[in-house]
Amino acid sequence: MAVNQPQRLDAGGAIDRSTPVELVVDGTTVTGFAGDTVASALVANGRLRVGNSIYRGRPRGILSAGVEEPNAFVLVRGEHDESMLPATTLELVPGLDVRLLDGIGVLDQQPDPAEYDKIHVHVDVAVVGAGPAGLAAARAAAATGARVVLFEQDFRLGGGLLASPHEVVEGLPAAQWVEQVRAELDAAPEARVLTRTTAFGSYDNNHLIAVEKRAEHLDGTARDGMPRQRIWHVDAAQVVLATGAFERPIVFSDNDVPGVMLASAITTYVCRYAALPGHDAVVVTTSDSGYAAAHALLGAGASVQVVDTRDEGASPSVAAAADAAGLPVRTGSAVVGIDGDGAVEAAWVARIDSDGAISGEPERVVCDLVAVSGGWTPNVSLHSQRQGALRWDDDLAGFVPTTPVRDQHLAGAVRGTYWTDGCRVEGIKAGLDAAHAAGFASRSDSDTGESDTAAVAEERAARAGRTRQLWVVEGREAGYATHFVDLQRDNTAADVLRATGAGMRSVEHVKRYTSISTGVDQGRIGAVNTIGLLTRVLSGDDTRAIPPGQPGQDVAVGAGDGRSVAPAPRPTPGAIGNTTFRAPFTPVAFAALAGRARGDLFDAARTTSIHPWHEAHGALFEDVGQWKRPWYYPRPGEDMDAAVARECRAAREGVAFMDATTLGKIEIRGADAGEFLGRIYTNAYKKLGVGKARYGVMCKPDGMVFDDGVVLRLAEDRYFATTTTGGAARVLEWLEEWSQTEWPELDVVCTSVTEQWSTIAVVGPRSRDVIARMAPDLDVSREGFGFMEFRETVLASGIPARICRITFSGELAFEINVPTWYGLQVWEDVAEAGADFDITPYGTETMHVLRAEKAYPIVGQDTDGTVTPQDLGMDWIISTAKDFIGNRSYSRSSQQAADRKQLVSVLPVDRSLRLPEGAQLVEPDALGDYTGEGLPARPIPMLGHVTSSYHSQALGRSFGLALVKAGRDRIGQTLIASFEGRFAEVELADAVLYDKEGARRDG
Repeated sequence: MAVNQPQRLDAGGAIDRSTPVELVVDGTTVTGFAGDTVASALVANGRLRVGNSIYRGRPRGILSAGVEEPNAFVLVRGEHDESMLPATTLELVPGLDVRLLDGIGVLDQQPDPAEYDKIHVHVDVAVVGAGPAGLAAARAAAATGARVVLFEQDFRLGGGLLASPHEVVEGLPAAQWVEQVRAELDAAPEARVLTRTTAFGSYDNNHLIAVEKRAEHLDGTARDGMPRQRIWHVDAAQVVLATGAFERPIVFSDNDVPGVMLASAITTYVCRYAALPGHDAVVVTTSDSGYAAAHALLGAGASVQVVDTRDEGASPSVAAAADAAGLPVRTGSAVVGIDGDGAVEAAWVARIDSDGAISGEPERVVCDLVAVSGGWTPNVSLHSQRQGALRWDDDLAGFVPTTPVRDQHLAGAVRGTYWTDGCRVEGIKAGLDAAHAAGFASRSDSDTGESDTAAVAEERAARAGRTRQLWVVEGREAGYATHFVDLQRDNTAADVLRATGAGMRSVEHVKRYTSISTGVDQGRIGAVNTIGLLTRVLSGDDTRAIPPGQPGQDVAVGAGDGRSVAPAPRPTPGAIGNTTFRAPFTPVAFAALAGRARGDLFDAARTTSIHPWHEAHGALFEDVGQWKRPWYYPRPGEDMDAAVARECRAAREGVAFMDATTLGKIEIRGADAGEFLGRIYTNAYKKLGVGKARYGVMCKPDGMVFDDGVVLRLAEDRYFATTTTGGAARVLEWLEEWSQTEWPELDVVCTSVTEQWSTIAVVGPRSRDVIARMAPDLDVSREGFGFMEFRETVLASGIPARICRITFSGELAFEINVPTWYGLQVWEDVAEAGADFDITPYGTETMHVLRAEKAYPIVGQDTDGTVTPQDLGMDWIISTAKDFIGNRSYSRSSQQAADRKQLVSVLPVDRSLRLPEGAQLVEPDALGDYTGEGLPARPIPMLGHVTSSYHSQALGRSFGLALVKAGRDRIGQTLIASFEGRFAEVELADAVLYDKEGARRDG
């Protein structure tokens, strides 16, 4: 099949010429080969321009060949369009239909039909990056028997070797060496190689998160049943970062014109993809590395001129190779401007001085391609996400790690080692050191290569110092409005000057003032150049590179008394510092992060083992902390009020039962469990007897109620605590936080057992009769089974159970706890045991009415984060014999103020009126002449609000609970409730409205 790709080289590259692949770009079909990216296919088809800049509408072209790309973004059309994908990393596969974007994407509003999943693994050694350093590290670690995972974001292994076909590694051609190492890793029983997988986040304890593209490159049949992407959560004993480095552009006038490309990208397109970006090239470089692009272009048949910004030119060996190849080289010069609108037509070249100012007459050089190499920036993102320290290496002209993070190792270009054999040697050493630290390699093995790595360090020092720190090149015209620092954000050197002129001095402030480094490339292109610019702008001795009168120029100023002040010394990039590195390293689709937690699984509904019975008996449900809880059980013809009234009568006059399984349940074990709980709760548990239970409240350090529940002592070193349904997870996190960070010396282990137990509450005057039938061997008499006690027993059915005497209604009540898988059977047994007592199931609405009549508070409903136990009238639960979280706060004057809001009951004068929860309460005379129409003439002070409101079957009227300023002192007063544009009189009463003496609790 003949394929017309005008810029495709006839030979070479790592593409498969036997497999043409068609690509639709903006409605036009172009052709590439398997092994291409979208960008390399565009280059091969002679298309460098990819769109316009987002703010200024300037033409933009492909700049790089990797994840640092700031210009070439596409929208991939499909069942679900995906936007802002870098064309430089998007693998060319059959059926791709893309639209080029102008730097801003649009989210597809349609659901994504693809599947995404997650996996959690533990490894001994995780290696990030599969260039020569990473491959060597993974091979060395795997050879010790360690469990190794290798992450590579590219779809091929090799890193920089993919663009170095003539490189020899360990006596083998680079491609052959890569294949050999891959074969060794595939053969290692405990090694796993993950291509198309980007490690984007590094967290404490060597927890790495990576995203793997699993299906995009497969045809339709192979994709069936396979997740599109997978998120890897990896816990590694040791980590090796071999993450490479990024080449920097050079900031000169019109450096954003399509055809201005990174030199390393040109090398990649020519040598890996056999795609020639241009025929007449100017290579401008600040180091030896730009010469590789010149040789690659020359070998591909292009005419090349090298512009070396260094006065001394290249190192001897590089200069000799350039001379032998016939490369014309200009030293001490730079490109100072570009001609061309939609494409490079010519470059202006001139001699420059030490500050980057033009010192000779510019010359126009006709060309269609400008390769720029402004030095290298080690890819320290994952290192820095772990707060790894950096230092500015003045010789390497880059920020490099000072020392590795604990249990991490660094190898290759991330350390400033920019040649293959140096990377390989460091990789071997890092892999062996990591395996040894994980308990695999012998010490002698891990010491192997010490002399070699020392030699690498010496060679690095010898090679260093050959990069010129050229942060900005003066243009032929005044100003810096077309000297682009961040191409995606359209930010120029003039924007940096404007920021400093506005008083910005911190690089973080400049970043936010200008938006530099906030695009998709996250500063990989512009961050270091911005910092370099600040070293020029924030000094007072530079009057040429930054012309007089430009905003942001610092000049020597008077001291106010006629004395002159010497200009400040020029700071180094290290003194200015770097911006913060955060995850994700590259963008990750929200769908991938969500995994299968979408649709019905986004907020998964939790149901108890008894749920089928509730459904079969007509229960309506409400969502509480993800649980589906029966709300009430309407019978034919009943509305909620009628159903709740019937359920309340059963609980108060006969017997009723409720599914309380959803309460949070936590086991606390350890020799210090009692001491620990005593510090967590406001009351004491150390002396609580085995077989006893105690209600408790836990508070935050500010003394405010956090959660409540009942604690059982199961054994000397074992407790069982219940929490609110919605608070289970946060309470467990709370216990772990204090155990691990404040009191690590205590012997305590906390375990969630919420889903391991089913709990059935049997409530009412006849509850003792039902329990006696359920557990015939248990003494359930008033004398034999006291309040706040529990018994381990065996039910009549043979099921082991824990039965507690606990009430949340004020009535005689028991709670039956059985392993979850017995829940439904025991519930049905209770229904049968109470059938002749007309036992009635009740839901959460009835529970709320019953507890509100007794003023039992619901945390989160009758509390709002500003309520103390004392405000709830629960002074009795505050221990005066021990300390606990929040205790000291009660001595603050604000906690003792007379006008604190306190829990009281509110009784509408209209006994049928049910106040809406949240209704505001005010003094009767506070309204004045206000009629409720429009806004009042003056602010009306609020005394409090209604927290709970119901109709009470027992009281024969409506009632509510409220938090009211100095509420207990106001009992007997009449206030005005304001709600929904209406007003109603309410009387304040004691919070407890039913059975204040508690006579019904024991039957």
